[in-house]
Amino acid sequence: MFVSLLLVMAKSTSAYAQDVPNVGRIAEFVRWGGIAASVPIIVGAMFLIRLVENAGERLSTRFSNRRPTIQKVQTSARFILYILTFGLTLSISIRLDPTALTVIGGALAFAVGFALRDLVASFIAGITIMFDRPFQVGDRVSYGGEYGDIIQIGLRSVRMNTLDHNIITIPNNKVFTDVTSSGNYGALEMQVAMDFYVGIDQDVVLAAELIREACLTSPYVFLAQPIPVLAKQVILQDYVAFHLKARPYVYDCKFEKPFETDVHFRVLEAFREHDIGPPAILHRMLGPAVAL
Repeated sequence: MFVSLLLVMAKSTSAYAQDVPNVGRIAEFVRWGGIAASVPIIVGAMFLIRLVENAGERLSTRFSNRRPTIQKVQTSARFILYILTFGLTLSISIRLDPTALTVIGGALAFAVGFALRDLVASFIAGITIMFDRPFQVGDRVSYGGEYGDIIQIGLRSVRMNTLDHNIITIPNNKVFTDVTSSGNYGALEMQVAMDFYVGIDQDVVLAAELIREACLTSPYVFLAQPIPVLAKQVILQDYVAFHLKARPYVYDCKFEKPFETDVHFRVLEAFREHDIGPPAILHRMLGPAVAL
């Protein structure tokens, strides 16, 4: 029994020794003197990178009109220094015989494949977007909490110019998997929903007509489409109110916000002229027949 147990343990140890990489074999590829020499090279590279960053900051402050160009050169120089330092330290620290090159090539191929996984997914999604066309260049789109105009559709990403004039880059694989809302979908005109609230004791019919008139008289309105004004009773911050929603069309989507502002100013002035008030708390008097 004991002898059998020893034989099993011996076989297990032999199998484990075959599976574990030979540390001595791996150590043959390492040049320990080169590793020691790599330390001052890395220190010197970090010093040069720091010099490049300081020079870029000083030049950006002095020549502010050229700051984007200076920052691009600074980023490129830092990236080149990183690559040169890595290549130099690798060449003096590793014996680059065919076996080592095979091992390093396999590791690099795995790393590059893993890093390019999202890029390949974005590329395939970009081709799908070209054919499926969920939106087009020039569309006003809402995506991921951002709202703006699509200015470019590429094979890797989509670029959006928000209403705050921020350029947002969205990977195609994100656009393809998430919900995207297009306001005009290739057309110039676009519906602009506007919300208004009036008191429950006000003339709601007159208020709706005034809102419709404000939309019709705006210079941004697209008259080929109808202008419905929908109404419903709601509770607004503990107030009973009437919610009036106008759905007019602007003739060009880039004038969405000026159109909305113009209509709101016109409605505000019309409500003042006709004494139509906002929601308020209504006090009801108790009749004499009601017992206290």
